[in-house]
Amino acid sequence: MRAALPPMTVALVILACNPSAKNATTDTAVATSAAATKPSTDPSFHPAWSKNAVIYEVNVRQYTPEGTLAALRPHIPRLKALGVDILWLMPVQPIGVRNRKGKLGSYYAISDYTAVNPEFGTLADFKAVVDAAHRQGLKVVLDWVANHTAFDHEWVTSHPDFYERKPDGSLMNARDNEGHETDWTDVAELQYTNAALRQAMIGEMKWWVDSTGIDGFRCDVAGGVPTDFWVDARMALKAARPDLFFLAEAEDPAIHAAFDMTYGWDLHHLLNAIAQGKQSVSALDSYFAKNDSLYGPGAYRMYFTSNHDENSWNGSEFERMGANHKPAYILNATAEGSMPLLYSGQEVSMKKRLRFFEKDTIDWRGPSLAEFYRSLFDLKHTQPALANGPWGGRQTKLETAGGKAVYAFSRTQDTNTVVVAVNFDAKPVTVTYRGLTRAGAYRDWFGKTPVTLGDSGRIEIPANGYRVFVR
Repeated sequence: MRAALPPMTVALVILACNPSAKNATTDTAVATSAAATKPSTDPSFHPAWSKNAVIYEVNVRQYTPEGTLAALRPHIPRLKALGVDILWLMPVQPIGVRNRKGKLGSYYAISDYTAVNPEFGTLADFKAVVDAAHRQGLKVVLDWVANHTAFDHEWVTSHPDFYERKPDGSLMNARDNEGHETDWTDVAELQYTNAALRQAMIGEMKWWVDSTGIDGFRCDVAGGVPTDFWVDARMALKAARPDLFFLAEAEDPAIHAAFDMTYGWDLHHLLNAIAQGKQSVSALDSYFAKNDSLYGPGAYRMYFTSNHDENSWNGSEFERMGANHKPAYILNATAEGSMPLLYSGQEVSMKKRLRFFEKDTIDWRGPSLAEFYRSLFDLKHTQPALANGPWGGRQTKLETAGGKAVYAFSRTQDTNTVVVAVNFDAKPVTVTYRGLTRAGAYRDWFGKTPVTLGDSGRIEIPANGYRVFVR
């Protein structure tokens, strides 16, 4: 998703990620493909290395003044020290010239799937980034654009039947997850009723796995492509690399037949509204109940306060959430099923909207939030209750009184319990709570002090703040 759609439009687009009729396949084909995979509620569906993982999105163009892969590489040890586990690289392939937007164009208008944008460097530079990440124990996933190509991709002439056409025979602009028209005038829609296209696309993905050793894919507009294609792609790629990881830019529960993780857009927009005082924290009850009903405990959900779309089109987390960006991120990182995402520059309080089609380097001189994120990621890594998907503990709400903007819950896995309380109010509060099933000695994770919590009691929470206790 890349266009500057209004926030409410974005929410509606992502929440109903059903493929459009142009991508329809028979029920028999879908059932046959889906039956060959394990459901995401089975822990073995996910690579074991992802159990406690945190993901970080890298905007290569804007990351350094040079905007190159070679210039990115020295940052990898710092990202390891920050506590991230997965580097998601936005598309690195050449960008189309025909109908290009802006001077540099969109990363998502790919003109050659199996090449590297010369503005970013060479294939050797990309491999060097992957190798450097692997030496640090990090995984690398590549942004993959299967829904559409640039208008000057060679398939336009060599395989014209790969594309959707307008009634007059001209190429159709790409559509979104719901099949709606967009302003993506720089990309042409692919046609997934074509079996040859499916084979070719899987072959292009396999080339990156075989040639560069990447660890998986983040799939753009995944809901605009039939789920049975993704199931087939997953099966084919994991046959050679069983530990690959797949992230879908979609929110349809059914797409978990093929993907380890989907976007948590619904929660993101709800947290924006809560942070702005436009929605009550009680709405979180409905969200978590719905999420549990639709996804169950096994599916990974990617929760975030920013990403490349949100930053460029709707503003930074400071613009949307103000002082509440921290409690929102705490909730994102600790909620059941969550794998938290950190976007480029968030660790230095980046407040500007990065231009999407032009060079616009991140200002790394902002106030550091590295210690906040590092401590939170350490919490994620060390507490079994906060493990991803089926490995983590179930979430139990704590009833609170005395704080109208407070939300609190606990999660327990075996002998480990984590208690989380966030306050979206601009004033500090002391709340009473009840419903903690494991009373006893805890440690204040951020305060580093011992605390005794009863099954009911009182918690002091700073303005726009949080408390996290572990046992």
